[in-house]
Amino acid sequence: MKRVELLAPAGSMECFETALLYGADAVYLAGKKFGLRAFADNFSEEELSFVVKKAHSLGKKVYVTVNSLFHNRELEGLDDYLSFLKDIDVDAVIVSDPGVMVKCLEHGLELHVSTQVSTMNYGSVMFWHNMGAKRIVLGRETSLAEIAEMRKKLPDSVEIESFVHGAMCIAYSGRCLLSAVLTGRSGNRGACAQACRWKFALSEKDHEGQYFPIEEENHETFILNSKDMMMIEHVPELIEAGISSFKVEGRMKSMYYVASVIHAYREAIDRYYEDREGYVLDESLVKDLKDCATRGFTTGFYFDNGDNAGDQERTKVERDYIFCGLVKEARDSEGYITVEQRNKFVKGDRINILSPDRNNYNREFVMEGFLDTEGNDRDQAPHPQEILRIKCPYDLRPGDILRTVLEK
Repeated sequence: MKRVELLAPAGSMECFETALLYGADAVYLAGKKFGLRAFADNFSEEELSFVVKKAHSLGKKVYVTVNSLFHNRELEGLDDYLSFLKDIDVDAVIVSDPGVMVKCLEHGLELHVSTQVSTMNYGSVMFWHNMGAKRIVLGRETSLAEIAEMRKKLPDSVEIESFVHGAMCIAYSGRCLLSAVLTGRSGNRGACAQACRWKFALSEKDHEGQYFPIEEENHETFILNSKDMMMIEHVPELIEAGISSFKVEGRMKSMYYVASVIHAYREAIDRYYEDREGYVLDESLVKDLKDCATRGFTTGFYFDNGDNAGDQERTKVERDYIFCGLVKEARDSEGYITVEQRNKFVKGDRINILSPDRNNYNREFVMEGFLDTEGNDRDQAPHPQEILRIKCPYDLRPGDILRTVLEK
């Protein structure tokens, strides 16, 4: 069986670099248009050319999203853009509009059908495959049993991609007009305001100005507020079901999220292939995923294909760490590493390390002292993105992450 691909999101250049460093096999991202994430940094044409070359030099792949829904007027310029993507040798484009799919194939681009199409059965997979698609990104509503059955009925020439981690949408495969109606920002056009997570109230037309809160428990509302997906505890089942690519949601997320999630799944996947019979999940990886989250977790529809996957969010995340610094330069002859501050830390803090290097991952040390760029001793680092030299007992490398351990 071909090894499963780990596919990372990148909404910025920093996230792209982080995804590669922490073990992604491929990255999906968008140009400045057509990409369905209007508020991510996204990538200029010059940057797209760079990331493709960088990824290919490391044996990695880049998939570009062209998965917006198009009106007639928006087709203008699409042919030139697709021609550019072909010229820079992107590995595939992710598309949801059938007309755009045809254009992608005319330009000789490998085609991946987006989850926005809501493909959930082998008949639909074969329809898109016969239309020229190499890979189908399944709707999140597909169960694991359905995927396993699907794989048995499909030829090896078609690949199945499934989400394994990240935000869930209250609507079917993201098909929702709530944000557009309430804010003018369409989720179907990459500008979702996540209005489903707001606190709502009821009003009656004859009692203007009187509002009745919709409450379920503890004076909070959970009706439309979904948990995030986390499937790291089921990596063996996902692989054995025949999924070709594990997709991580999060083109609007931070580099700390990308590092934490990609590292966790990379370790779990690799350790499973190293010893399938003796595989045991490292619980510290689950801890890392919970620590970079803003909501609780669910397995979504993988084990419950009913209309309610039990994914209403009712929990508050309790963290063990705070992302405090990003290593920029390795340890020098005096034992200092150069760090870019990301959150406040002080002398005496206990520091935990997140690193793609197994020898350094989860190591800890006490922040005994640090210097500013002028060589002055400092007791605290309150200024965002300040460059500091920190005394460290380990040979850390650029891209390693420092986390303040929260005392409880």
